[in-house]
Amino acid sequence: MRKAWTFVALFIGMVAIAIYTSSTVIEIVATTTGLLCVWLTAKENIWSWPIGLVNVGCFFVMFGEAKLYADTMLQVFFFILSVYGWIIWLTKREGTKVRPTRKITPRLTFILSVLVVVMTLLWGYVLQTYTDASIPYADAFIATLSLIAQYLLSSKVLENWLAWIAVDVMSVAMYAYKDLYAVAFLYLIFLFIAIAGYVGWKRELHNIERRDFICHNRIEQA
Repeated sequence: MRKAWTFVALFIGMVAIAIYTSSTVIEIVATTTGLLCVWLTAKENIWSWPIGLVNVGCFFVMFGEAKLYADTMLQVFFFILSVYGWIIWLTKREGTKVRPTRKITPRLTFILSVLVVVMTLLWGYVLQTYTDASIPYADAFIATLSLIAQYLLSSKVLENWLAWIAVDVMSVAMYAYKDLYAVAFLYLIFLFIAIAGYVGWKRELHNIERRDFICHNRIEQA
C-alpha cells in the first residue's frame, strides 16, 4: 500500500511539473505514460508493454519537433522491440506471470559493446552531415545505448537496468539542455526506478537460482 501511494505522489508530481513548465498536451501524455510504463516494467507487469506503445507514439512526435532525429528514429525501433518484448515476456513463463529473468552472457556483452561504438559513430556522422541535429554524437550515443537497453529489457535480461541507468543520467543533461524540462525531470525519476528495478530483478534472479540449486540437490540425493 505504501508503494502504491509513493507512485501516486510521483505521478501527481510529474503532471504538476509538466504543466508548470508550459508543456504541450503531448509532452504531458508522453511523460506520464513513460513514468507508468517504467514503473510497471520494474514490477514485471505485462501491462507495461501496451502503455509503452502509447508512450513511443508521443515521443516520436515530440522528438521530431525538437530536432532530436536520432531519438525520433529510435521510437520506430522501440515500437518493434516493445511488440517483441510483449511476446517474449509471455513465453517460457515456467509457471510464473512473465518469463524469468536471466543474466547477460559474455558473448552478448562483447557483441553489444562493439555495436554501441559502431552505431554511435555511424549514426552520429549521418546526423552531423545530413541533418541540422543540435548535438549529433551525444544524441546518437544515447539513442544507441537506449536501443541496446530496450533489447535487453525485451529479452528479460537483468543488465538492461544498468544500461538504462547510464541512459537516464545522460538524458537528464541532454533534455535539460534542450529546454525539455518535464522530460528531463521524467528521466530523473526513471533513474531512481531503474535502480529499484535492478535491485528487484536481481533479488528475483537470486531466488530463482537458489530454487534451482535446491531442486538440483534434491534430485541428486534421491
